[in-house]
Amino acid sequence: MNKRTHTLKNLNLFDKSITVRELVFICCIILCLFPFISPPIALTLGIVVAQFIGHPYINLNHKATQTLLQLSVVGLGFGMNAQTAFQAGKDGFVFTLISIIGVLFFGYILGKLLKTDKKTSFLISTGTAICGGSAIAAISPVIKAEEKQISVALGTIFVLNAMAIFIFPFIGHLLRLSQHQFGLWCAIAIQDTSSVVGAANKFGSEALEVATAVKLTRALWIIPLAIISSFAFKSKKTKIKVPYFIGLFVLAILLNSYFPVPNGISHAIMGLSKTGLTLTLFLIGAGLSKEVLGGVGLKPFMQGVFLWIIIAIPSLLAIMFL
Repeated sequence: MNKRTHTLKNLNLFDKSITVRELVFICCIILCLFPFISPPIALTLGIVVAQFIGHPYINLNHKATQTLLQLSVVGLGFGMNAQTAFQAGKDGFVFTLISIIGVLFFGYILGKLLKTDKKTSFLISTGTAICGGSAIAAISPVIKAEEKQISVALGTIFVLNAMAIFIFPFIGHLLRLSQHQFGLWCAIAIQDTSSVVGAANKFGSEALEVATAVKLTRALWIIPLAIISSFAFKSKKTKIKVPYFIGLFVLAILLNSYFPVPNGISHAIMGLSKTGLTLTLFLIGAGLSKEVLGGVGLKPFMQGVFLWIIIAIPSLLAIMFL
């Protein structure tokens, strides 16, 4: 065997290994389309893929995850009632306002105590206070955060969100929370919308409805926070990203409430939306590679954990006893 033949053989083996990895990844995606794969299982499957196989389309993962999440959330609106959604958002308004202010305040204090990078600390606090990765993505260009700072903040939030999908339903059942209580708690204490919906969906349909309505109402706080951030970090000329998909979600609720589509169609849309959210969680898990986990760092992760405890325990006690 000459040198050229040996080289070609190695290349063919390399190509085959890449093809196998892609094939396994696609099979996992197809598996997530089946109803017996729950959001926690999908997330776990994604993490396993990230650790042992690797994401073959990692450069497309963020965009795909964001688009799929938004489409799925809009689809959930076709299964919700306007009055119920409005009441849920109204019930969560006071909790939302207090928790956002509290998290940003304690985030600033913790950042100083742990000596976390200023912008990284602010992004972690923002992600915890409002809506996880979406808030970080919206605020980071406003404060002109560097790629490393954004990666650390996203890594911290995504790791905690992965834990939340398993921890929150367990605690909810242990404490015998009602569907409404659990949905409200999820929306306040879990950072990212995908994990909020994933945990609430596992708990029940009413919890899912309450959690989605409150969380998306909470996400609107991105806009005033982005404006305040632009002044705080002296970057007034930066364009603020507005979460337009929330408007489509509201429109879907209004259409379902006042111009209802046939039950078969609305159920089909809801089913597709829940499947889309399950697939979203698989993609999020698949993005948690060893490099992402290793790049988080102890101090940012500690800040994220402390902020999570600060928001989760008081909000749970308030929801249970007030």
